Amino acid sequence: MSTPQDYVQQKAVASGSSFYYAFLFLPPPRRAAITAFYAFCREVDDVVDEVHDPEVAAAKLAWWQGEVRSAFEGKPTHPVMQALMPGARDYGIEPRQLLDVIEGCQMDLHQARYFEFAELERYCHLVAGVVGEVSARIFGQSQPQTTDYAHKLGLAFQLTNIIRDVGEDARRQRIYLPVAELQRFGVQADDILKGQYSDPFTALMRFQAERAHRLYDEALALLPAADRRAQKPGLMMASIYRTLLREIEAANFQVLHQRIALTPLRKFWLAWKMQALGRF
Repeated sequence: MSTPQDYVQQKAVASGSSFYYAFLFLPPPRRAAITAFYAFCREVDDVVDEVHDPEVAAAKLAWWQGEVRSAFEGKPTHPVMQALMPGARDYGIEPRQLLDVIEGCQMDLHQARYFEFAELERYCHLVAGVVGEVSARIFGQSQPQTTDYAHKLGLAFQLTNIIRDVGEDARRQRIYLPVAELQRFGVQADDILKGQYSDPFTALMRFQAERAHRLYDEALALLPAADRRAQKPGLMMASIYRTLLREIEAANFQVLHQRIALTPLRKFWLAWKMQALGRF
């Protein structure tokens, strides 16, 4: 039988995520903790993406809420939580952080539009900012300000994901781009749902990309010098995600009919390059 550690490792590898390549450069105990935490995030996110009946999905997420509480009471039953609990103890992971991630996934079950960016920002905080907060602790945070860096970097990552996945999300009848900004640029939601490109759509997407770039810059400026070396996995991920964002820009935001992605080899090279050159 596979162990909980085997389970979370397989979950991380199968995802093909950019995050996995940054984990490779961590010492084994921290790598084990972040891999288990990432597997937890994948489990709850997959409920939303793969369970088509909203009531069933809601029941599954409610089960995960109960499992988190049980795990922190010393009774984990799922292999992900069994693998995560040693890291939770060693690196100060709190139940409210995991419950926040679940809450963000629950939002996807009943909200497919966001009118203002402030509303979207709340969602991004739950599904990405809190993930950044936990990750920073596992990587080796020593300064309080590093939490602000992690929240802002998580927001930049999530906005990059939103830009990349506009077409894919539209096929699930979701549009994360704020309604007020669609109206500002003269883009009809129906055109996005139908996969129709236009000059206004390109202008809207350029505006989103500029915001994401600004957030990357603001996040990096917040990272205290004392934590730069410890937070190198996050900086590796920033390099990978920002390269992806530039690829999307170079493709003129042709994201409605395809999912633009970096190859695994390129992701690994970007992570290794930052590690080798010591750009922390």
